[in-house]
Amino acid sequence: MTKKVLMVLTNQEKFSDGTPTGLWLEEAAAPYKIFEKNNIAVDFASIKGGAIPLDPNSVANDETKTYADVVNKLGDSLKLRDVVFENYDGVFIPGGHGTMYDLPNNPDLQNILAFYKEDGRAIGAVCHGPSAFVGAKLKDGNYLIDGVKLTGFTNNEESAMKLDEVVPFALQSELEKQGGRFVVGENFTSHVVTDKKFVTGQNPQSSVEVAEAFVKVL
Repeated sequence: MTKKVLMVLTNQEKFSDGTPTGLWLEEAAAPYKIFEKNNIAVDFASIKGGAIPLDPNSVANDETKTYADVVNKLGDSLKLRDVVFENYDGVFIPGGHGTMYDLPNNPDLQNILAFYKEDGRAIGAVCHGPSAFVGAKLKDGNYLIDGVKLTGFTNNEESAMKLDEVVPFALQSELEKQGGRFVVGENFTSHVVTDKKFVTGQNPQSSVEVAEAFVKVL
């Protein structure tokens, strides 16, 4: 039977200061290609549905041509609330700074994440994608990531990008506050952490490796 993955993306196209942001294309496109190669079906979803904004910096080198088929699919994502999430074997959440605005504390997404963890299904995220875990709790009231080894875009990397004053919160700090056992790798170098059914990658450089690890967990 073909495995199915729900990829949850951001609809947010601007930082709070008005600077354009969105999805970091490679973090969705590279995993999509790896899933496709492994005969894993992928559906794109977002909080509002519809077109996914791409961070302009993530398409500066003609990535839209490299990933033209994926970009085309990103033009029309499913609305998360309408998705029958029980039909998927795993959820995968790419990053881009947009995720920090619309994915944390979203009840529909939190419901999916809690169900997947409690049902033993795969949960993957890369770079700022783990912002989706912020505020998510299980039925027993514990945080989704309490005691889970994971990674994501680090405070050091945010500072190196000079965006630590712009983002709504520090991702690493927030995940640590909620009990996540955050593992830091070198800045802007591929770094992936797998803990049972959780698979997380630190930055855009981790996109391929995190997708390959996610396939193994699936």
